[in-house]
Amino acid sequence: MEYKITTRSEMETIELAQNLESEKFQNMIICLDGELGSGKTLFTKGFANALGIKESITSPTFTIIKEYDGELPLYHMDVYRLDGDVEGIGIEEYFTKNGVVIIEWANTIRDILPENRLDIKFKIAGENSRILVVTPHGKEYEELCEAVF
Repeated sequence: MEYKITTRSEMETIELAQNLESEKFQNMIICLDGELGSGKTLFTKGFANALGIKESITSPTFTIIKEYDGELPLYHMDVYRLDGDVEGIGIEEYFTKNGVVIIEWANTIRDILPENRLDIKFKIAGENSRILVVTPHGKEYEELCEAVF
């Protein structure tokens, strides 16, 4: 099943992330895709804030992975620059570190993503509007979507 949500402001995108955070669980994987400026990092900021993380959240474009301490650890990844070459980086290790993993540009590493995950595709629909297509993979992600949407 697929869920389509339209947000009409940055605050609505943040609120959506906070609603998903309220259903968080260990080893949660959220895969974000969408063009530049579509709201991927903004979503991550909202999720991190709801986790109680006070640090400023920026896209880890050059560092690839940033780790934050909150109610659960947050592992924020931006894999755009990897162009699919993940050898020797250890991304897969983060999938079982009992935190939440949020991956920007996840489509570029689709081959190594866990089968069970939450995919969110961001589409720009206007100056402040975004369409988010949310696709759960696995029972716990389907239950999460049923609880939130």
